[in-house]
Amino acid sequence: MKYIPYGRQDISQADIEAVIEVLQSDWLTQGPTIEQFEQKIAEYCGAKYAVAVNSATSALHIACMAAGLGPDDLLWTSPNTFVASANCGRYCGATVDFVDIDFRTYNMSIEKLEQKLIVAKKQDELPKVVIPVHFSGQSCEMDRISILAKEYGFTVIEDASHAIGGRYKGQKVGSGAYSDMTVFSFHPVKVVTTAEGGIVLTNKIELYEKLIRFRSHGITRKQELMTEESHGPWYYQQLDLGYNYRMTDIQAALGLSQMDRLDEFVTRRQGIAEKYNEELQGLPIVLPWQHPDTYSAYHLYVICLEEDKITKKHKQVFEELRQAGIGVNLHYIPVHTQPYYRELGFDWGNFPVSEYYYQTTISIPMYSAMTEVDQDYVIKTLKEVLV
Repeated sequence: MKYIPYGRQDISQADIEAVIEVLQSDWLTQGPTIEQFEQKIAEYCGAKYAVAVNSATSALHIACMAAGLGPDDLLWTSPNTFVASANCGRYCGATVDFVDIDFRTYNMSIEKLEQKLIVAKKQDELPKVVIPVHFSGQSCEMDRISILAKEYGFTVIEDASHAIGGRYKGQKVGSGAYSDMTVFSFHPVKVVTTAEGGIVLTNKIELYEKLIRFRSHGITRKQELMTEESHGPWYYQQLDLGYNYRMTDIQAALGLSQMDRLDEFVTRRQGIAEKYNEELQGLPIVLPWQHPDTYSAYHLYVICLEEDKITKKHKQVFEELRQAGIGVNLHYIPVHTQPYYRELGFDWGNFPVSEYYYQTTISIPMYSAMTEVDQDYVIKTLKEVLV
């Protein structure tokens, strides 16, 4: 039986040749291809600076470090995300909390964010960092978040792991128009891939300098940043406690080649979404809603079961689709319900919209290399399972 995954990479011969070229070069890591990759993404998004790392988790971590997040600070993010969006705060020793989602976009609810900020200000417990997550490729309402950031004094780090190639109010996600830093992921199921990898974009030179150091052991070779005169051409200084989060030139070569097709990938994903929207009308499901200010990169296509209109339970629908060779998935188990976070005091019932979402949604196949035949099979099977 054929298996159709929920997502997968789209590798071309040009991608393969780009990687081979690096393998045959003098540089496998810390070479010129990384800088070329960073420049290409920064130029595409309209940002000034980009720092490539070995994963989006690493990118989130050093972004929090660059923001000065520490043990006495608070980080807020969405419960509807992968655990890395919250864990990055814990890596810095900070306290993590969550803001429930909007049930139309599945992104952080701006109304709930504002309400929580009002209470937090009265209690003198405002967050230092807020990480809105652009779920499935659709940007959060960043203009409103930016206004709140200025009013309440927090740093905004966009977790745009799903959203490279997307737009908000006509600007590319990653431009930094409404935030301090933006993070992209290049995991194989994402819109473009470097096998594993991530990147942080910013328009602020002071953040860029910190990100560069935190990526590589806290080390600098820049004389203007050193505490004393250089001893010679070999000299460097460790200014901070950094990490080995470097990307390789091999990964960067793949990403650089993939970027040539980014717009093509997103256009194809948009087309797949349009067909789903048309063909799945009338089924007992809620289809993804798009905010008029956004242009989604469609990393995911999520359906929400209307359980009062079907006799089958969520788990049964999921299992029947899997049995039919359709690799559906679920994004995400609310972070606050994970055992680690429950030990920190969270529990079921804390963020009801995220919890209801979890109990009713399924991610169906969405990737640029998906054929019409495979999509037709997914649609046909969904109709058979749900009707």
